[in-house]
Amino acid sequence: MKPIELLKVAAIAVLTSGLMVGCQQSSTDDMPADPMAEEECLGATPEVRNAIYAAKLKNARARNLGADWEENAKIIEEAEQAAADCENVRAKILANKAEDAAAEAIEAQMAASEAMAVEETATVVDESPYLGGYLVVSGDNLWNIAGQDTVYSNPFMWPLIYKANSGQIKDADMIHPGQYFYIPKARGAERAAAIEHAKNRGAWMLGETEASDMDYLSQ
Repeated sequence: MKPIELLKVAAIAVLTSGLMVGCQQSSTDDMPADPMAEEECLGATPEVRNAIYAAKLKNARARNLGADWEENAKIIEEAEQAAADCENVRAKILANKAEDAAAEAIEAQMAASEAMAVEETATVVDESPYLGGYLVVSGDNLWNIAGQDTVYSNPFMWPLIYKANSGQIKDADMIHPGQYFYIPKARGAERAAAIEHAKNRGAWMLGETEASDMDYLSQ
């Protein structure tokens, strides 16, 4: 083959190779991007947002009851951050954990409050100076009231009733239907003093306040 013909063949070969490379490059550039190559973060899902909201609501209630757990607020913050980073599974787990912890704190606080209320009520009842009250009916007198089983079961303890209600009893020997008397508790020294006065009161007259009764009231 002549030199000129060889040059023509070589030129054609080079031109053909360039066209192939160019087409191949162009074909590669025109290919669409892989949709899975880069996933866009859209934040928390509705389910996760609801879980975080429920945790915040429960924790706010715990705080209002004085049962706020400081660590719980941090867990909620972690859940919100995880949701922002599209770690929705982790975010939901953290939110549920915070809600459960707040619920336990509320339950414990309410139980403690109820126990305290019962204790305070029992204390108030125990500290009351009275056993109860008594409504006077026709035929009653301090002697038979004190002797009743529901009162003292001891008629000699009538001075206790007299002293506790002296503001509405002018004469210990004369009470009236419709009067309401407080029945004081029979404590040691007071009980003994009442019995002593009842047994050693001396003579009495209906409608008058005896001097011995006045002395007893002044003790």
